[in-house]
Amino acid sequence: MTKMTRVVGPKGQVVIPKEIRDQAGLSEGAEVVVELRGNEVVLRRPSPPTKSYVEYFTATYGEKVKGRVDLDKVMEEEIVARTRLR
Repeated sequence: MTKMTRVVGPKGQVVIPKEIRDQAGLSEGAEVVVELRGNEVVLRRPSPPTKSYVEYFTATYGEKVKGRVDLDKVMEEEIVARTRLR
């Protein structure tokens, strides 16, 4: 587990360290949910995505994708994953 300390800015903003953003696959434009759990502030991805899966995928992973993406395969994997959650 990676832990780092940050200071809350005057507008309540906190910068997520690059190492953690990279590990979480967060890039500019990615959506996160902010939750208060007891005395902890938790950031997590929305589930299910609030946008179309393709828009969510490209916003979250767009900069890391170097080759061709088989969208049919991606969508099939998403359907299988969601089916398992039910």
